[in-house]
Amino acid sequence: MKSSEELRNLLRKIDHRGYPAYKEVKGSYDFVSYMLSVDHVQGDPFASPSKVSIHVKGAKAGFPAGYYAKACMRTALQDYILRQFSARIAKVSFQAKGSGKSGLMAVSRCGQEVLARSACEISERTGDVVVRMEVGFPANGRTVNSGELIKIFFDFMPGCVKGALFYASLNQKDVERTVFLAEDQQYLRDALPGMGLAAFVANGSVLPRESGISGKPMKDAVRFCSPESMEVSVTLPHRGEIRGMGIRKGVTLIVGGGYHGKSTLLKALELGVYHHINGDGREFVITDDTAVKLRAEDGRSIKNVDISMFIRNLPNGKDTKSFQTEDASGSTSQAANVVEAMEAGARLFLIDEDTSATNFMIRDELMQRVVNRDAEPIIPFIDRIRELYERYGISTVLVAGSCGSYFHKADCIVQMNRYEPFEITELAKKEAAEFPMPNDGIEPAKEPGFARIVKENRAFCQNDRIKIKTTGRDTISIDRDAIDLRYVEQLADGEQLNLLGLLMKYAGRNLFDGKRSVVQIVDALWDMLEKKGYAAVCQGSLVPCNLASVRKQEIFACVNRWRGIRL
Repeated sequence: MKSSEELRNLLRKIDHRGYPAYKEVKGSYDFVSYMLSVDHVQGDPFASPSKVSIHVKGAKAGFPAGYYAKACMRTALQDYILRQFSARIAKVSFQAKGSGKSGLMAVSRCGQEVLARSACEISERTGDVVVRMEVGFPANGRTVNSGELIKIFFDFMPGCVKGALFYASLNQKDVERTVFLAEDQQYLRDALPGMGLAAFVANGSVLPRESGISGKPMKDAVRFCSPESMEVSVTLPHRGEIRGMGIRKGVTLIVGGGYHGKSTLLKALELGVYHHINGDGREFVITDDTAVKLRAEDGRSIKNVDISMFIRNLPNGKDTKSFQTEDASGSTSQAANVVEAMEAGARLFLIDEDTSATNFMIRDELMQRVVNRDAEPIIPFIDRIRELYERYGISTVLVAGSCGSYFHKADCIVQMNRYEPFEITELAKKEAAEFPMPNDGIEPAKEPGFARIVKENRAFCQNDRIKIKTTGRDTISIDRDAIDLRYVEQLADGEQLNLLGLLMKYAGRNLFDGKRSVVQIVDALWDMLEKKGYAAVCQGSLVPCNLASVRKQEIFACVNRWRGIRL
């Protein structure tokens, strides 16, 4: 490792040379309290920025060992450090001048959810802190302007590092509050099964968001208050007793008029699979972390999925035990989504009537009288919802604004009125008794088949220049083969797609061998991430600075929507 002065002298030496001279800077440099590593140098000032990392030894960083011993607290601490560092970097980015991306200083921008990210990692064993970022090495045209890079490395960077990566420089009460909140959240999440709950929404939570494009809490919003009949309490390690609405396992129906908060509550529940930052308003909206939001996805690709529990006897004779299409309808896509979520191990389904296929969800009595069940290939979700819970242990939370037939199936019915929840199960059941449902004796579903083997793709394995591109939270492109994830609504951050893209690339090269099933492939990817971290999927190359953790359910969703694989 070279000293910081050697770096300064090297930069002075290459000043005014052609831009490729910056390649000489690659390496590690000792800045006494931290190490600066130039991991990759961009090809020219208009190319993707250079990759730089900061390494601080645990003894110097000084964070208490108890703050990073548990995974949940370590993730929260990493998230806190990253937010502090990002705020400081934003103030000095582009203060060094030059052409193209000269002077850029960028690090991950975190949202309301707390996600493990490659941009900041803390060693569980030593407490060492690593921050990965991008820097645009300055140039005039394509000529090195190393005087401006000296400003970045010696004037701007040290202050950012000192202010964010050392415990002594931070607001220690804030740090404590952050990690204790994470421990409380994880305690509550772990307690849900023992309490017989699928989800919990704390009293005082702020569920509405600032706008449709902002995840921040709405100012002056109505705070959530549980119906007395559904209120439960739990005593957390740090915050003590909190009270809120416990959504019990089984079938829960959320009803109410338009714009009264039904979908807002469901949205909070679907993102309750993640922890949230202090001040978000949804800190203690905690959902079973296997929960999957289900919806119709017209046009999606389906590959050999057994949807026979919902769709059978198609007039064209198509096999629904191994259903395949490149252009699914609303009903077949939602049927596939349900079965794939079962395959992914979901214990809770979250469904909004507004984004569902009507004919998949319900057939009213009049339609059943006019169109005989024998002439209808779809067994609607309403006829399977109880079976999914009683036989498979999968609960459902369903938002319904226009279909009262689900009153018959629900264990609990909640009405949202001006963003306030009221438990109306007894009233709704009484009214539903006046409208009995026809009982045509639906046969129990046969166990769906999950042994879908992914065939080998030799051309993919032999391609050494596979390119991955992501577009926000919508699409992953793998060598122009698009994976459409627009409707995988629990993806909270574009950096999650970056990780999914690398996982798909790794799987395509190493796991699509014609022997493994989809379940075995996802399990292998998950185990690899758990044991080896991000470096495992990078296969010896540089760990990018823009990866965010995903759940196993999103890995399944990505594999299932990849049109290029063969099943």
